[in-house]
Amino acid sequence: MLAPQRPMKARRQSVILDVVQRESIRSQEQLRRRVCAAGFDVTQATLSRDIREIGLVKGGASGAYLAPGGVAPNGKTAESLLLRAASEYLLRVDRVQQLVLLHTGLGQAQPLCVALDAARLPEVVGTVAGEDTVLVIAPDTRRAKMLTGRLQTAMGEGTGQDLGK
Repeated sequence: MLAPQRPMKARRQSVILDVVQRESIRSQEQLRRRVCAAGFDVTQATLSRDIREIGLVKGGASGAYLAPGGVAPNGKTAESLLLRAASEYLLRVDRVQQLVLLHTGLGQAQPLCVALDAARLPEVVGTVAGEDTVLVIAPDTRRAKMLTGRLQTAMGEGTGQDLGK
């Protein structure tokens, strides 16, 4: 039986992010070779879509690909990337006081976390991503509630628990 498509895509995009954060990658072909070496048979067309979805850009003095956090995107672009990532990857949101736990599918936490970090929301002090969860630390309970509401709206529903006052 074949594995579901979305987790494979998320794992591949996670590898792409890892590669561009570790190495100076200047071309799609160079990136394609690194992703293939990591075990993903990827075509140029698929890689091009992944680059666009992740939000990689070429920049800096070297002209290498940069992850969304590597450049200063304008607020609207970063927030729209976050909303798209939340609608695609986010399954559930739980809050306990100023801590917000985001549940994703396997391998989807890192792309969501990258989008969240790039958005530079005032409700977020820091994030930690695992394989299928992202821990978000808010400065206080009020802003944690605001973030929870924003992400649940992006998901299209009020899924999750609010366990803290």
